[in-house]
Amino acid sequence: MKRIVFLDYVRVFACFLVMLVHASENFYGAPGSTDMAGPQSFLANEADRLWVSLYDGFSRMSVPLFIIVSAFLLAPMKEGQTTWQFYGKRCLRILPPFFIFMILYSTLPLLWGQIDGATSIQDLSRLLLNFPSQAGHFWFMYPLISIYLFIPIISPWLKKATAKEERFFIGLFLLSTCMPYLNRWCGELWGQCFWNEYHMLWYFSGYLGYLVLAHYIHVHLTWNRSKRLTIGAILMIVGAAWTIYSFYVQAIPGITHSTPIIEIGWAFCTINCVLLTAGTFLMFTCINSPKSPRIITELSKLSYGMYLMHIFWLGFWVTVFKGTLALPTVAAIPCIAVSTFISCYVTAKIISFIPGSKWIIG
Repeated sequence: MKRIVFLDYVRVFACFLVMLVHASENFYGAPGSTDMAGPQSFLANEADRLWVSLYDGFSRMSVPLFIIVSAFLLAPMKEGQTTWQFYGKRCLRILPPFFIFMILYSTLPLLWGQIDGATSIQDLSRLLLNFPSQAGHFWFMYPLISIYLFIPIISPWLKKATAKEERFFIGLFLLSTCMPYLNRWCGELWGQCFWNEYHMLWYFSGYLGYLVLAHYIHVHLTWNRSKRLTIGAILMIVGAAWTIYSFYVQAIPGITHSTPIIEIGWAFCTINCVLLTAGTFLMFTCINSPKSPRIITELSKLSYGMYLMHIFWLGFWVTVFKGTLALPTVAAIPCIAVSTFISCYVTAKIISFIPGSKWIIG
């Protein structure tokens, strides 16, 4: 299948942003943490508050971008492809590396004392139920798998839906992305109560909205390059400013915060994150070069494996740049992210030379 050049750029960009998010989380997570933020957050000073807000806030488009890329390529299913053929191909693509790395995250941290034997056994015993304790970034795999499971279900509708019908769906999705704010300001609404979480817009909410948005952009959006670039830039700037500010205004240094509260605007299905993601994706669609540079194509092909392994490298570079060198936050976060990105690329590239490497890194 011919590669879509701008999607290679999106994959590489989103992969790096994931690492930038997790590098930033070391500056507001629990003291001494070398992975990701926990249920409580603490910012040591104003510099941490500012640079975490900027780096992490801007990078919150990373997960939705991956969802949009998958939907852009896979939805609707190809003509003549059965549901089971689609599932089989997707399972072989993502599940073997996923399970291999779940085992690695359940065992390798024993070597450097990050977990003990009891934790390792507990993680291994729960592999079919959830991700290991040291692989919090694997939460993303479950929504991704869910989207794959749903693509055959929604494909018949996507094939016959008009642009107006898809805009109606997207409108309800956008309304649902306002609900985290509405819940905070107005309390429960549209059927929500302590015994019912399935509110009126439940079936139009979540990552499915990004799937329909991707299809709409792919099939129905007829804007020219200039209009995509202009509107994309406006949406990206507005979404980024909103996302960054939503954290900064709450993240007072020296106080222990509830992470879900100060990250309200960083949830991936909030209106500001949709604006940020959609605007950025529209800007990427303006790339019209016939072929990607070799390094972009390679990074794109290796991005899945890089995502799977990056937490292994992240902790090491946090120790170097935040601990040993004690760089200021403005420099430490990008240094951690860039070093992790390069390390993952080199590691994945070496693994790619092993026969059957697709079962390890995809």
